Amino acid sequence: MSVDTTTAATTLRSTPTPGFVLVIAAVIAMMAGASAPSPFYPVLQQDIGFSATTSTTIFAVYAVALLLTLLVTGATSDHIGRRPVVSAGFLVLALSMIAFWHADSVTVLVIARIVQGAAAGLLISALSAAVVDLEPPGRPGSAATLNSVGPLAGLGAGALVAGLLLDHASSAMTAVFGSLTAVYLALAATIWLVPETSPRHEGLLRSFRPRVGLPLAARGPFLRSAPALFAAWATSGLYLSLGAPLVGQELGGELHVEQGLVVAVLTGVGSLACFVARGGTSRRVTIGGTTSLAIGTGLTLVALAAGSYWGFIAAAVVVGVGFGTSFLGIMRSITPLAAPHERGELFAAVFVISYLAFGIPAVLAGIAAPHLGLAQTTYVYGSVVIVLSGSAAVLRRFASTD
Repeated sequence: MSVDTTTAATTLRSTPTPGFVLVIAAVIAMMAGASAPSPFYPVLQQDIGFSATTSTTIFAVYAVALLLTLLVTGATSDHIGRRPVVSAGFLVLALSMIAFWHADSVTVLVIARIVQGAAAGLLISALSAAVVDLEPPGRPGSAATLNSVGPLAGLGAGALVAGLLLDHASSAMTAVFGSLTAVYLALAATIWLVPETSPRHEGLLRSFRPRVGLPLAARGPFLRSAPALFAAWATSGLYLSLGAPLVGQELGGELHVEQGLVVAVLTGVGSLACFVARGGTSRRVTIGGTTSLAIGTGLTLVALAAGSYWGFIAAAVVVGVGFGTSFLGIMRSITPLAAPHERGELFAAVFVISYLAFGIPAVLAGIAAPHLGLAQTTYVYGSVVIVLSGSAAVLRRFASTD
């Protein structure tokens, strides 16, 4: 083979396929929809009229629906293929956007969140597995990086764009939820153009039993990574559940874009940090990430005590570095260890832990805030996060070098 032919073959193996690009875009779009409703909740609370406790319920039902769906269907795409699960998930997600678009009561809003959670539960493990399935052979490790970068980029974009449109668009609900509905319907159709990467195999009915399964080869690294995974998502729950109210009520940020910027900085910096740290070992990246989580959360509490909005944003930068790199290190340590027919199951386990860590502390904080006050609740929550993150860094420091 000539040099030119060899070079061409190497380039071909390392060039992302259209299917790979599409599933990455699908991950980003899905996560944009997860954060896009957040800036609308204060507006809907005024328009519809509901209490802080009801806000907690609206937050909680999403996490519960997502977790229940993951527990039941997390491995489904390993048995019937990625495409039917992803297509169905985006159709359900489009329905949830229509419900948000026309939400005129608490009942409709709760239904929208339940449907959105169920759709995310269908999608999150199947899409993550599809990214790994379609990874270009010439770019080993790119799937783990993009499975970390994509969700964070989507979360940041959804919150920031929704906040901007709320401040500047005459019909922000239509602009946000109408556009997302169209995008999700298009993705439900175009996913069928992607080659199927998970052939059908037996065991589908058994897979519907609620459980969290782990491929044998991934169990050790997963268990070593679990404390860091929990710490990372508990930290994100602090910002996504309490960040906007803190900015509006404690730090003087009245514009929706100022409130959305907290989430955008956290997740945007996290996404960038994943890309920058992609060359490090999973162990080193995870230790650095969890350390940054602890330091950044401490700075967050200092900025809150000082009443400094920009100090709060600066702390979010440090936390974002920790969130992104922690998640990257974890994904890099476990992603290569699952066989193709086990990937849906593996990613279901990852996101069950993630959303338990994300949802439970945030819901408890929402319940506590009316009684303790928003600032005091944040001090307690932040202190717990610092302990979790610091402990995860220490545990990972003395774990084996995978």
